[in-house]
Amino acid sequence: MTRQLFSRPEWVPEKGHCLRRTGVHFDAVCVSGPVAEEAADALAGMSGGEPGPVVRETREAGRLYFLLPPGTTCARRWPPGAVRLGGRTGVGYVGVPALDGRTWPLSWRSAPTPRAPFVDPALLHTVLCEALHSPEGRR
Repeated sequence: MTRQLFSRPEWVPEKGHCLRRTGVHFDAVCVSGPVAEEAADALAGMSGGEPGPVVRETREAGRLYFLLPPGTTCARRWPPGAVRLGGRTGVGYVGVPALDGRTWPLSWRSAPTPRAPFVDPALLHTVLCEALHSPEGRR
């Protein structure tokens, strides 16, 4: 069954998966391990079930990429355990799966939607500071 409920963002491939450059199409915050899933669950709960695009990398146990609007990762000091990709961090690439079909080793933990084309940076920062037990202050 096709899940394509809206016109897919131009950076999402029609089939399979592809690499997209951070800082151009989006910025990303990568989190690994059990805390990644906990953070994604909390983010979904705090955003009314539409947290924005989160990519799961199957081959790397528990690695999630939270996709934020381009240029937004630099505005905050992310807690240890959260790796930012994009902004002033130089060139980075994130694998992006199609909305449907075979996309292994990538899948959508949460796909982009018209209401949530990107993850909210402030909300993600709050969730990750709590999930990673960081005393990082908001900037």
